[in-house]
Amino acid sequence: QVQLVESGGGLVQAGGSLRLSCAASGSISRINTMGWYRQAPGKQRDLVARQSSSGSTTYADSVKGRFTISRDNAKNTVYLQMSSLKPEDTAVYSCRYCSGYGCLGAQYTYWGQGTQVTVSS
Repeated sequence: QVQLVESGGGLVQAGGSLRLSCAASGSISRINTMGWYRQAPGKQRDLVARQSSSGSTTYADSVKGRFTISRDNAKNTVYLQMSSLKPEDTAVYSCRYCSGYGCLGAQYTYWGQGTQVTVSS
């Protein structure tokens, strides 16, 4: 079992910044992938960014150049620095942990409880 605890969501004006954190605990695989997904009302949950324990990184096109994902492997924590936020970034952001490289076909995957990010215009 892996537990994920997220923090850092909130309300921010357009153009502002927020930093999300997700700390994992429990049975952490040596090789794993952690990332952030988001779901806006009435829409499907989509990948925002993910990073493997080796540093391989993937971003959604909509956030490239504005969001930065990073990890502290010693703390099993992943961060999402969000800058130049837009109203369309408003969503519930959820942290995801996957054993192994990537999440497709992962043996184990876990989700955080989600944190609301609201960007006002």
